[in-house]
Amino acid sequence: MSGPHSLPIAIIGGGVAGLTAACALARRGFPVRVLERAASLDDIGAGLQISPNAFRVLDALGLGPRFREISLQSERVELRDTSGAMVARLDLARFRPQDEFRLVHRARLVEMLADAARAAGAEIELGHDVHSIPRDCRLVIGADGVKSRTRSLLNGTQAPFFTGQSAWRTLIPAEEEPAPAAQIFMGPGRHLVSYPLAGGLRNIVAVLERPDWQDEGWSQPGDPNDLRAAFARFGGPVPGWLERVQQVGLWGLFRHPVAPHWYRAEGDGPALALIGDAAHPTLPFMAQGAVMAIEDAWILAACLDSGRELGAALQHFQSLRHPRCVRIVDAANANARNYHLKGPARAVAHAGLRTVSRLAPGQMIGRFAWLYDYDPTTAV
Repeated sequence: MSGPHSLPIAIIGGGVAGLTAACALARRGFPVRVLERAASLDDIGAGLQISPNAFRVLDALGLGPRFREISLQSERVELRDTSGAMVARLDLARFRPQDEFRLVHRARLVEMLADAARAAGAEIELGHDVHSIPRDCRLVIGADGVKSRTRSLLNGTQAPFFTGQSAWRTLIPAEEEPAPAAQIFMGPGRHLVSYPLAGGLRNIVAVLERPDWQDEGWSQPGDPNDLRAAFARFGGPVPGWLERVQQVGLWGLFRHPVAPHWYRAEGDGPALALIGDAAHPTLPFMAQGAVMAIEDAWILAACLDSGRELGAALQHFQSLRHPRCVRIVDAANANARNYHLKGPARAVAHAGLRTVSRLAPGQMIGRFAWLYDYDPTTAV
């Protein structure tokens, strides 16, 4: 790594984006402070899927061995219908054996990143709710999530579009020796995703089309009986899983445009930059929200460490990231429709998936080579 640098940096937000950026920057010799609103980095959130494009960053930060300890390997993705019958299978272990697809509890990932950032020399200030831009730094990085105040400073107020879908998220005890797979059960107007996590847990996210809406953000409590009623016609392992649900979070799914402006280098006060959900909130249907945040963090640090003038470095960062993030967000939007097909369209689509999965199984995972082959550590 390079360093040391005299450019003092403040990061607003101590989630996956902010802490990865703190680690990547501090290891390059930048003086970094993370300002996190929460009083503690405790067990918040639920499961995350980390694909190889993000694992390459964690490994480059020296965190590969530790990350393997706190996560599970995902060997395949299974698309199933409401009965539980297989529609298609993406065999990750067979067709991408060299790659790391991992399943992890968000709290364990945040804990690992916080430890690594502190070890690299970053300061993390908890209970620090930022209402105005810090003036004692040269650059402020907004990693403050989907409701980012920093984003509004660069892009004004942008009203999100409610998708007509709401989601439940919960954790239950996993069965003994759970299948090392992410399973997606698709039904008319609804779908359910589940996969195991380290520590004997199973993550469940269930999405339903509904005319009403809930607040954006997954911290609102929901009723487990509503979840069970919405997926009462699903078969396979789903009924048994849902019977074990004791508490559940509920949130509305909103679609946001990717921010047109990710940085400001001129004017009064410090420069500003956006990463993670502050720049490109996404629906959860490609499992790339945390992955994009990790990619952003590494590439921003590399751009700032490239010898470019600050404004040129931030411009280069946006030029590298904006097209890729738009493509991922658009793909997630498309999956929101594809998982919920009804009637003849659903029958035709499922028949096509079954045929491709049987006759050309490598083609299924090959469609995502553009996503998983990307290496952020060589992008700058």
